[in-house]
Amino acid sequence: ENLAADRVDRRLAENQSGKRKVVVVVRERDGRTLPSVFESEDAATSFIRSRVAKGTVVHADESPAWNSLHAKFSMKRINHQEGFSIDDACTNGAESFFSRMRRGELGHHHHIAGIYFARYAQEAAWREDHRRIGNGDQAEGVIGLAMGLGPSIDFCGYWQRTKAG
Repeated sequence: ENLAADRVDRRLAENQSGKRKVVVVVRERDGRTLPSVFESEDAATSFIRSRVAKGTVVHADESPAWNSLHAKFSMKRINHQEGFSIDDACTNGAESFFSRMRRGELGHHHHIAGIYFARYAQEAAWREDHRRIGNGDQAEGVIGLAMGLGPSIDFCGYWQRTKAG
């Protein structure tokens, strides 16, 4: 809407549809990227606890959702309004993933929603993890993996509106 008075503030609970999801990513330095989709950041803490080894130093932003992780992990928190890397706290690896995810939505997907949201996040993670490998080697790897798998549980028969099973 043109006038501020006519705009709907989607940040307010009464103006939300309940369909919104968040992607949370666990990223190992010089390692792999593991994304997952949740109703909220608060719902992701058990996922993080189950996937991250005890004794790991966890880097996170200042979201209050991550406060409960202090009980199990040594934490380094960063306030992005103050900087991107302060006192060895840095979330640039995760931010790189989110940048790739946003760019994919704007560039080649145009729309990400629904039951396939986690698949889009997994694809962005694969792209992030293999970004320094040449296109030919990436293609050979994907073809090799695809040839060893059976029909997709998500996409088999999607044009007939049926699922394999």
